Amino acid sequence: MSLQIRALIFDLDGVITDTAELHYQAWKRMADEEGYPFTREDNEALRGVSRRESLTRLLKGRVIPEEKALDLMERKNTYYVELLDTITPAYLLPGAADFLNEGRTAGFKLGIGSASRNARTVLTRLGVIDLFDALGDGYSVVNSKPAPDLFLWTAGRLGVYPQNAVVFEDAEAGVDAAKRGGFWTIGISGGTDAGRERVNQATMILPDLVDVTVTDVLEQLSTAAQG
Repeated sequence: MSLQIRALIFDLDGVITDTAELHYQAWKRMADEEGYPFTREDNEALRGVSRRESLTRLLKGRVIPEEKALDLMERKNTYYVELLDTITPAYLLPGAADFLNEGRTAGFKLGIGSASRNARTVLTRLGVIDLFDALGDGYSVVNSKPAPDLFLWTAGRLGVYPQNAVVFEDAEAGVDAAKRGGFWTIGISGGTDAGRERVNQATMILPDLVDVTVTDVLEQLSTAAQG
């Protein structure tokens, strides 16, 4: 099978940067204030999903009024935005900057497909926002991952069909979304067994983007697609 890839679309958290710790601290602060048990393991289940879905998973079946749910989400976001002030280009994951720059230089269109409503702020603080031709975030679509809408929206902005784009994801919901949308998928495992389990439905899996070139990825992806 001959791949005709024209665009590379990236999730943000866990692929380009890792703000999971900041999300954990923000959710944990809010949960402690409300008396909700919340652990780092609980936080892993929030990867790649919207703020609303994250709150639902944190509540673990507890039913609360909508007004309170909105307050809790806003409070968590306030705490998270405060923590964003600590982000610098040093927060880029190893290999990410080189991979993005190579893709850009090689003529691929680059896009972001992140459920975060703070994606623009994060990318600006990382110093890489100008590398992207389209930014799909938590404001772009109604249906979040695992619905394919966000990646389809981003591909539309890039002017490419799903079969001509590769999505890089570190979360099960994100891989599911990309596959439902008809995209090629590369799972970023973070080099852990748990990470591999999360993205085991991707077309191919990489531990990270360290010492990885776009050419190598597309060659491996072509081989994986044929096998």
